[in-house]
Amino acid sequence: MKKIDKLLLTSFIGPFAVSFFIALFVLIMQFLWLYIDDIAGKGVSIFIMLELIGYLSISTFPMALPIAVLIASVMVMGNLAERYELSSMKSAGVPLIRIMRSLIFCAAGIGLFSYVCSDFIIPISNLEFKSRLYDIRRQKPALTLEKGVFNEDFRQFVIKIGNKEADGETIGDVMIEDQTNIGQVKFNQILADSGQMYTTRDKRFFVMNLFEGTQYQEPGNQGPQVQRQKYPFIRTNFKSLTKVWDMREFEMVSTDKDRFSQQRSMLSMNQLRTNMDSLQIAMQSSRQAFADDMLANMKRQLVKPVPAIPPPPAYEQQKGKGKKKIIKPVVQKETQRPGRAKLPKQELTRPLTEYADFGQVFRKEDRPALLKEAAGRVKLSLNQLETRNNQIEARRKEFVKTGYELFTKYSFALVCFIFLFIGAPMGAIIRKGGFGYPILVSIIFFVVFIVLTIVCRKLAETYIMGPFWAAMVPCIILIPVGSFLTRKAMNDSQLFNTDRIDRIWQWLMDRLEQRKTKVA
Repeated sequence: MKKIDKLLLTSFIGPFAVSFFIALFVLIMQFLWLYIDDIAGKGVSIFIMLELIGYLSISTFPMALPIAVLIASVMVMGNLAERYELSSMKSAGVPLIRIMRSLIFCAAGIGLFSYVCSDFIIPISNLEFKSRLYDIRRQKPALTLEKGVFNEDFRQFVIKIGNKEADGETIGDVMIEDQTNIGQVKFNQILADSGQMYTTRDKRFFVMNLFEGTQYQEPGNQGPQVQRQKYPFIRTNFKSLTKVWDMREFEMVSTDKDRFSQQRSMLSMNQLRTNMDSLQIAMQSSRQAFADDMLANMKRQLVKPVPAIPPPPAYEQQKGKGKKKIIKPVVQKETQRPGRAKLPKQELTRPLTEYADFGQVFRKEDRPALLKEAAGRVKLSLNQLETRNNQIEARRKEFVKTGYELFTKYSFALVCFIFLFIGAPMGAIIRKGGFGYPILVSIIFFVVFIVLTIVCRKLAETYIMGPFWAAMVPCIILIPVGSFLTRKAMNDSQLFNTDRIDRIWQWLMDRLEQRKTKVA
């Protein structure tokens, strides 16, 4: 390894690691704020929290790696330019691309690592995070009995304590309402002057020893036939009473991970491609099935046996005369076939061309029923059309989201490589190291990338862009930017040439001075 490559790598690794962990911390906190309400107050142990943060941190690797590459490349090249080391290398005949060679291979390796994480590691971590978060959401909050607060943590029990000593066990003015037998017992309440509460050593049971109290019970009605019967109100005094509750309902139970394994974020690239193919085949099958149903329905309507409409009344040309003579008007009678519904009678007393619409062929008393039946069939066809269309639309939307999820794995890996050709030239141009200007420049470009990603995702969900182009357009837009900045840094030219703007501004100022002179 050349000394220049070793210098660049050693200078790059430190800022990259620091930037990566800072970005990872920010992204983790951003996601944790979304789930803090589901986690707080559940008595989750520190080990489960660390496990949850570990799974979440792995899933944020594709977003943390690009910004770490961007910040580190700006810092490295900015430090070299600020200490004139970059100028010394260029004056020795070493081009900028040769100086960046070790960083190029390093960025390519980081992009490959992002690809491997997206394909193999992140689906597993997302599945573990989702299932563990679901377990925490289902878990009851940790048992906490506070003074003067009604506690409903135990199923079908309401507990209130009026006083609680500093030892956390001695309590006073205890009230327990038992709601386990609501149908049989209308009212069941225990009041005690004092007591002691604790959990067993194995943490399996919660025990309350109550002293000097009374239990009130009022039996309930068993049915409407005994509503008028009278029941006694029971009051039982006790010196000591022990209530035991099972603590297993406060334990976190592991969920079967198969219920989340088919979500998009839990699938590898091959599984996403398979889902896309399956959704495309399902959409084609739905369209074909709908077309077949419509054709079959039309065919049934066409071949449905109805009374044959006879031809218009026969006309006969009288010999030697130009007039036509109707031989006999035809009136079609009602027909009935075995196993068929009774069909309406048609009346044809004149040629079909003289009827304004097809409904006039039938009798007036039959027309409302026929119109109602036609409206029902039209409504049924429209409902079938809407149902089929909703199915196709749901599959199409899922196809777009699945495709976007697949192709963003490639785009986030590719942008790690692209950001190097944006960050390194920007560091060489601004000639500032440290965490000041580099972070500012990096945040600007990263925010542009994120905004483009969000906009393209929305365009894909509205079917304006395909999922492939929606995922790749941010990278395609950033490639010319990186090429432009790299060319500027290689030629040691300013980012923006302000000479022309200065000349225009000076010309305007001269014109204003001349006008003021003329007015004076």
